[in-house]
Amino acid sequence: MVRPAGCGRRASQSEQMDWGQENGCTKTLVATAHTLVLMAGRTATVERRSLNSGAGLKALFLAATGLSLLSASAIWFVAVHGWTLYYGDAEAHLDIARRIVDSTNPGYFQVGTVWLPLPHWLMVPLARNDALWHNGMAGAIPSGLCFVISGLFLFATVRHIFDSTPAAAAATALFALNPNILYLQSIPMTEPLFFAALMALLYFTVVGSTVGAGLSALAGTLIRYDGWFLLPFVALYFWKRVGWRRALVFSLLAGAGPVYWLVHNYLLDNHPLEFVLGPYAPRAIQGGKPYPGLDNWRVAWLYVSTAARLCAGPALAWIGVAGLAVCLLKRVFWPLLLLALPGVFYIWSMHSSGGTPIYLPVLPPFSYYNSRYGVAAIPLLAFAGAILVAVAPKPAGLWVAVALILAACLPWLLHPSPKNWVTWEDSWVNSEARLAWTREAAEYMEQHYRPGTGIVSAASDLRAIYRAAGIPLRETLTEDNGLLWLAYIRRPCLSLQQEWAITYEGDAVEQAFQNNRGCLQYHLEKIIAVKGAGVVKIYRR
Repeated sequence: MVRPAGCGRRASQSEQMDWGQENGCTKTLVATAHTLVLMAGRTATVERRSLNSGAGLKALFLAATGLSLLSASAIWFVAVHGWTLYYGDAEAHLDIARRIVDSTNPGYFQVGTVWLPLPHWLMVPLARNDALWHNGMAGAIPSGLCFVISGLFLFATVRHIFDSTPAAAAATALFALNPNILYLQSIPMTEPLFFAALMALLYFTVVGSTVGAGLSALAGTLIRYDGWFLLPFVALYFWKRVGWRRALVFSLLAGAGPVYWLVHNYLLDNHPLEFVLGPYAPRAIQGGKPYPGLDNWRVAWLYVSTAARLCAGPALAWIGVAGLAVCLLKRVFWPLLLLALPGVFYIWSMHSSGGTPIYLPVLPPFSYYNSRYGVAAIPLLAFAGAILVAVAPKPAGLWVAVALILAACLPWLLHPSPKNWVTWEDSWVNSEARLAWTREAAEYMEQHYRPGTGIVSAASDLRAIYRAAGIPLRETLTEDNGLLWLAYIRRPCLSLQQEWAITYEGDAVEQAFQNNRGCLQYHLEKIIAVKGAGVVKIYRR
């Protein structure tokens, strides 16, 4: 049964992927596809026997089992190939979580002012463990758990709206078997966490729970700024369907996130909009340089939609388009609107923010940057695909679900190399040089550094050296150390006590060394020059 209208009811690294690894990737996808296809068949049998709560719980349990196995397999696969911290942002998220508990001045304010705090808070309990920090699992495990949560809420939502377990299994599989989703859920990135909040928000809106929706939206506003964009739309939805009082309940709960973050920014840097106007904000990092889509709605749409197509794959894109048409005919409006909003946010941000470029290999300047924003469309396409199963005649629904899942997976199975996953290729292209100098510097420091002698460095990327070498961050002085750092920058000859210094070409430490050569008794120990990156220098007193 398709529920109309709003759907709610009151109640060498470059050559490392050889044939054997590609074949292993194919086997992984085939095995996980087989698991979820079996899940669709078994839960369909359950549904034909009974639609009571026991059957629903059994279907949800099977979905949780399939998603958990898939998530764990992907995390293992990514870790074995050494990809967990390819993304510079993944390294940075893990670094923030570790600094909260391991720093010269650890504590709450190590969260910073630009990236929202919830992902780092979730990593903190695991980041305390040296081994989990060292191998990146402290960030990968929360991502994987949120992937499972997002899949379960998607499953429950589709089953509630369409009253069809095969449709729910199809939507979940279309989302979960996408290799770009699987890659991102295996590393310390914020997209899987936001998907969990988004899917929970969708579920609680269609079942009419303002408190559940408010808490889900609150979580979303503390994960990604996309979540802020959703709030007025959801508030209007509740106002229209259940009245202004319950809409107010939602607004007070969800709005606490942005209010908290504005206060946090003010307390930390004396400006509530530091995350927008500060030196580490996207606009400042972009430095006023133009990019395709800036002040051009048509080009912004082109880049975001192309990123979505590359992330989703050709088959899922067409399945989603067909499903969207059927959804509109059946007047299934609210889920489409809510799931489309993150993509709309990226179009708006690309057009207006001055700091959100997307570079893709098929569009000028034919490069890679922020291609992962395209995964925002995958929940929408997966949900839309589910209605093709829901409208099929009852006996044929299961076979339609199986056909859609196999069709969506087929392009990835035919071309299993990760170079065909735009998010993986993006992470590799933009980090190849960084990974090379990090590895070389870490190997050197691991051999020569004596615990307790101390290191000073500026650039945040350099902290990956300490993680890789197993050096506690509390033995380093970096730009996140507040007054201690300011004292060093202003009077390095008086305040600098560390035995080691590591500089990245043009950073604050290198400038301090150049301006105070007469009093800083450091000797250059090693120079690391990698093509496509600045020179890294290691000094010792």
